[in-house]
Amino acid sequence: MRLRKLAWSRPALEACSFFIKTPTEYIGKWHGIFEKRQEIWLELGCGRGGFISKLASSNPDKNFIAIDIKDEVLVRAKEKIENEYAKANLTTNNIALLSHEILLIHKMLSEKDVVNRIFINFCNPWSRNTLKKRRLTHPAQLNQYKSFLSPGGQIWFKTDDFPLFNDSINYFKQCGFEIVYITNDLHGSSFDQNIETEHEKLFSSQGIKINFLIAEKSL
Repeated sequence: MRLRKLAWSRPALEACSFFIKTPTEYIGKWHGIFEKRQEIWLELGCGRGGFISKLASSNPDKNFIAIDIKDEVLVRAKEKIENEYAKANLTTNNIALLSHEILLIHKMLSEKDVVNRIFINFCNPWSRNTLKKRRLTHPAQLNQYKSFLSPGGQIWFKTDDFPLFNDSINYFKQCGFEIVYITNDLHGSSFDQNIETEHEKLFSSQGIKINFLIAEKSL
């Protein structure tokens, strides 16, 4: 479904204290933008923020970067982040929200911007063979992430799309990651650290099982 353009979304984002207007200017400097130096966790494709708002507000001992490309979804993420932090009586000093093309992640993050964990939730499966290189788990992307992911750092990946998940298992192995946890039924598993996304709630309500894995970069 195509998003309706909201003229007020960009001004609302630019007025937000934790929105980064020009992320490429901070390459090599991301640890310095937060109030405290602590682990950085990164969500690629944060959508309307249902996941990152809960994750970041419940982990004040970590710093968070949340990326998407559409102002219309980012402004909703901004609102959810503000609401979750207000409920937790916290300030938003451990989160950065920004608009950037994820396929060009190398233009905003370098090996100096050490990230300890990456979350990829329900990304576009790009099922046509000619478009598979656009998948966020494709080796072309995984090799970019490896440049700034810490040794022993993890990628947590969720999807409802089994062909994408199956291909991604091979992508991770091809790029030297070790899969340390995997399930084809996340909600029926014993995994107890899950935070549901908006898409996940919808799919689960329709009886669709959620695929999940944790891939770890070698030490």
